[in-house]
Amino acid sequence: MLEHGYIQIYTGDGKGKTTASLGLALRALGHGWKVLVIQFTKGDSGTCYGELESALNYLPNLKVVQFGMDRVVYSHNVCMEDFKEAKRGWEFAKEAISSGEYQLVILDEINICTDMNMIKVSDVKDVLLNKPENLEIVLTGRRAHPELKALAHLVTEMVPVKHYFDMGVMARQGIEY
Repeated sequence: MLEHGYIQIYTGDGKGKTTASLGLALRALGHGWKVLVIQFTKGDSGTCYGELESALNYLPNLKVVQFGMDRVVYSHNVCMEDFKEAKRGWEFAKEAISSGEYQLVILDEINICTDMNMIKVSDVKDVLLNKPENLEIVLTGRRAHPELKALAHLVTEMVPVKHYFDMGVMARQGIEY
């Protein structure tokens, strides 16, 4: 396994942040790693996320856990339940990170949570600074906080150039979820 794990951030307004982190998870699984994906602001909306099905049915070393409501969270529709779910997810994440059980932990959409003050940036920084030495951590989501970007070892910003959503194509099973 890793001697030294790093902190990665996938951010920006373009598509592909979660997808990139799942690609990294697939690569790690191929080397026998245990991988945990914690999805913030994503919950059971009747939408079957492909990564959940893959973890349950095909990838025993991949665990995906969701903490969110049944909708996409934006600043105009955020409610107290979203804050509660984010806090519940963060408590779960802190325990998992310190457990030593995983080699890769993906905090999917956590950047949204810090941007909307659902989780304090200082709390995330503290956990990242004190993570186990051999643990790789990935943070995804739009609007990554500058302090987290400064702390990370790798930051990739997804920039939209062209997207079929602009032509009215809605999210497609197997591609966007």
